[in-house]
Amino acid sequence: MNISENGLTWQIYSDIRKYANMQEYQKKDIVEALKNTLYSVVIYENENPVAIGRVIGDGRIAFFIKDVVVHPSYRKKNIGKIVVNSLLDYIESVSCENPYIGLMAMPNTEEFYEEFGFIKRPNELFGAGMICVERKNDKFK
Repeated sequence: MNISENGLTWQIYSDIRKYANMQEYQKKDIVEALKNTLYSVVIYENENPVAIGRVIGDGRIAFFIKDVVVHPSYRKKNIGKIVVNSLLDYIESVSCENPYIGLMAMPNTEEFYEEFGFIKRPNELFGAGMICVERKNDKFK
C-alpha cells in the first residue's frame, strides 16, 4: 500500500465513490470540484486505487472532510483510518487553533468517525446537521 497526496483524479474519484453508492457527477463538475479541494489522498495497492478522501474548506478555520471511501475488498483493514488520519494531519498542519472540522457520515459509519473524536448531532450543545438536497426558489422568497 502507498499513499498519494493530492493525486486524486476525476476518474479515480468517480470510480471509487461508486462503491459507497454516492451521488454521481459529470466529469466537468468533478474536475472543477477537485481544483477547489484543499487536500486529498488516494491509497493504492500496487497500481490500483483502493481508497480516497479529501478536505474542502477555507484553509484556516473551517474544514469539511468529504468522499472518504474504501473499496469493499479492503474494508476492515484500517485503510479508512489511514485516510482519515492523513486528512486530519493535513488539517492540523494548516489550521488555526480550534478549527471547525465537519463531515456528513454515510449510514452506519458514525461509530468509525467517533473513534477520531467526531460527535453525533443533535446533542445538548449542537443542533442537527443539515443539508439542502434540492433548492426550491419559492421557499426563499
